Amino acid sequence: MTWEETLGSAQKTALLQDGRRKVHYTFSDGSELVEEYDHKTCDLLLRKWRKKGALGETKPWDVEVGEVAIAGAKDVGISESVSAPRLVRLDKVDSFQWRIRNLPYPVEIYQITIEGQTIVVRTTNKKYFKRIAIPDMERLGVELDAKQLTYAHANNTLLINYKKPPTVSDFEKRLLAKLKKLKNEGDVDQCKQQ
Repeated sequence: MTWEETLGSAQKTALLQDGRRKVHYTFSDGSELVEEYDHKTCDLLLRKWRKKGALGETKPWDVEVGEVAIAGAKDVGISESVSAPRLVRLDKVDSFQWRIRNLPYPVEIYQITIEGQTIVVRTTNKKYFKRIAIPDMERLGVELDAKQLTYAHANNTLLINYKKPPTVSDFEKRLLAKLKKLKNEGDVDQCKQQ
């Protein structure tokens, strides 16, 4: 079954709230997918997954695209250093985009290459190394092309762009057209409190 067929067979719920189109998918294996799009620009703002564990327990959300507040760690007195590099994926209509914050090195220090189905970020001073996968392209079976990769550095942030191939862009256009046809849960009259 293709990824498009898998999404089509999933149970979907849509909601338009605070300028965001929110779509919740529930798959036959019990896993869940939540996507949030900007209502005006159609940019993907958030994609997160939640899968069932081996014993049926619900695992925490795994964020694939976007940025969410980290909760829970500060409750026990442990938190990540604010100066540690932090990778965030923010998609645009025409490209996949990553921002790695808190990287103070000049642009000539970075070596960004494609190895297999991942983008590899390393520094010549051996202070940073990261492999970045693009699950969207893996699900559609599309290979990465080094010519589509660009990057820049400013304000301690490394900005990496990968231009979406036509296969991915066409799939996303079809998906957005289907999502716009979904009836929003907010369109129904709200129940009165008893």
